[in-house]
Amino acid sequence: MSTENYKTILFITGAFVSNICWDEWREFFEKRGYHTLAPPWPYKDAPVDVLRKRHPDAQVASLRLEQLIQHYEDIAKNLPYKPIIIGHSIGGLIAQILTQRKLAQSAVAIHSVPPQGVLTFKFSFLKAGWGPLGFFTSAKKTFLMSFSQWQYAFTNGMPVAWQEKAYCQFAIPESKNIVRDTITSVAKVDFTKPHSPLLLIAGEADHTIPHSLNHSNYKRYTDRGSVTDYAEFSGRNHFVLGQPGWQEIALYIHNWLEALPH
Repeated sequence: MSTENYKTILFITGAFVSNICWDEWREFFEKRGYHTLAPPWPYKDAPVDVLRKRHPDAQVASLRLEQLIQHYEDIAKNLPYKPIIIGHSIGGLIAQILTQRKLAQSAVAIHSVPPQGVLTFKFSFLKAGWGPLGFFTSAKKTFLMSFSQWQYAFTNGMPVAWQEKAYCQFAIPESKNIVRDTITSVAKVDFTKPHSPLLLIAGEADHTIPHSLNHSNYKRYTDRGSVTDYAEFSGRNHFVLGQPGWQEIALYIHNWLEALPH
């Protein structure tokens, strides 16, 4: 495989945030010789303020996980060669699923929503997820985190001024159906199958996806012939992509990718 062929990264965004959360990551990797793309979710190709003004947005609310997976599968298939897939949160789940479908030369799942059957009853996970799941509310309307929900689920541990800036810059309305679908068979992965190299990254301070849940996800992979790695970083919350010091994680991923055989 030529150098050019292995240096394309497809970034997959998680829920509740705009795809601009990858802008600095794209710059980081492009300075190191990678070609990158971070396409938005369907119905979200607009600035943050525009998306928030549309709330409640029936189109976004109608989005299902299967449709979202297909969206990124089509993008991966239309590239001239298999990309490196890096996803955050639900994007991490999609990265695992596309890896299962043999569409990634390698993949990184950052603070990933786990595949079906990997569970936790940790209080922070239940508290952070209750609002987005939106039980007893209409799935025909989008969910937009309040600032206090954002503080708990994404930016815990950061100064309030930084939390406010991040909320204004990145938070967008979300489909409740997408979140609900993550516990269905649409999110199923066969952990026994061989797969391309996969790195799972966890954050010690993440309320939304506790590090113990990421570790359980990692431990479920059993094929000894496949590269499956795990790394955990202290002090990292769910806003890991924009949390000060994010470069430490980006560099770790870069070094992991560079160490793989090409």
